[in-house]
Amino acid sequence: QVQLVESGGGSVQAGGSLRLSCAAFGAAYSTYYSTYCMGWFRQAPGKEREGVAAISDGSTTYADSVKGRFTISKDNAKDTLYLQMNSLKPEDTAMYYCAADPLYCGLSTRYNYWGQGTQVTVSS
Repeated sequence: QVQLVESGGGSVQAGGSLRLSCAAFGAAYSTYYSTYCMGWFRQAPGKEREGVAAISDGSTTYADSVKGRFTISKDNAKDTLYLQMNSLKPEDTAMYYCAADPLYCGLSTRYNYWGQGTQVTVSS
């Protein structure tokens, strides 16, 4: 089993920055962490969950709405995924989730493992 725990959310003014973290736990995950694809997703009230960024073997993918502002990275030694968010906009306000999957990698919600989420609120 894999457990994912997000942290780092909060409230910030437009133009500000936040860094989200996602710690991964579980025997299977520790063994195969470096091979897993990891992703960040977000869901605003009344909207569907959408993919923000994904990373696998150093390859990254971003949603058009965050390109040039967000950076996804992974520290294999710490079993931790990060999302550096710069130049935040009010429309970035959402619950942010991390996800992991041993096979699928992309911005679809097809991931097998999900965290509980961390709230990001950007005020204008």
